[in-house]
Amino acid sequence: MKHISIITKQRAALPKKIASALSKTLSAKGIVVTQEAVDTDSDAIIVLGGDGTLLHVAGKAHKLDIPLLGINLGGLGFLTEVTLDEMDSAVDSLLSRNFTLDKRMMIQVAVHRNGEKVDELLGLNEAVLTKGPFGRIITLPTWADSKFVNAYRGDGLIISTPTGSTAYNMSAGGPILHPNLEALVLTPICPFALGSRPLILHGDSSVMLEIHPVKGEEISLIVDGQVFRVLEEGDKIEIKKAPGHLKLIKSPTRDYFTILREKLGWANDPIPKIHNRP
Repeated sequence: MKHISIITKQRAALPKKIASALSKTLSAKGIVVTQEAVDTDSDAIIVLGGDGTLLHVAGKAHKLDIPLLGINLGGLGFLTEVTLDEMDSAVDSLLSRNFTLDKRMMIQVAVHRNGEKVDELLGLNEAVLTKGPFGRIITLPTWADSKFVNAYRGDGLIISTPTGSTAYNMSAGGPILHPNLEALVLTPICPFALGSRPLILHGDSSVMLEIHPVKGEEISLIVDGQVFRVLEEGDKIEIKKAPGHLKLIKSPTRDYFTILREKLGWANDPIPKIHNRP
């Protein structure tokens, strides 16, 4: 490793203090360090913060095809899975290139208006189509590979990757998918019909939605909680797997299921304790 970019949560004192110390350590080893920006010549990116901070730079890491190491200084930490206690050993493994990569599927989200593509976004977790502030039910006609699926009625629709299945998708009652799968999950938000349930599609599927807001209501597109777009009548939103993968550096001590147990409060004992009833 010759060049590393360090990204921290903006206006947060602790990550900046740790970033400053880490930068001095790396510089003493002869490594060029760029702080608060991703340099195109970087060999790796280190994120100090929470999942939101990592999501902020995931698209750049994907486009540059460079590994990303997330050090969790936030709350949940599904993506920034390396703890502060593990940071020194994880950074040493990074410098020696003795690490394991987790390759995560990302999505391309394209907005088509009047027959032209007017916007294209990258997402690691999900794309969300949701209603505006007035509380009216919206309808989202949805196709998969040009075949009509459903006209989802409710507060909106989440189109999630396996990585994002433990984010908004899980909160809305969607299934948890192992992050190494290639799939798309369609999860309705507060659906009007009880039979409108989450649907898992193949990762190579192309999902298309058509925008028809009710009078006086807005429909918005939100990607990874980072990018917000207000959509117009007749817009078509296309969501499909992005080329390549995001390369996340795995925790040196904990596997995916250990992290799930920690974050979701699952049992750690493989043999359940049986209590005698009175």
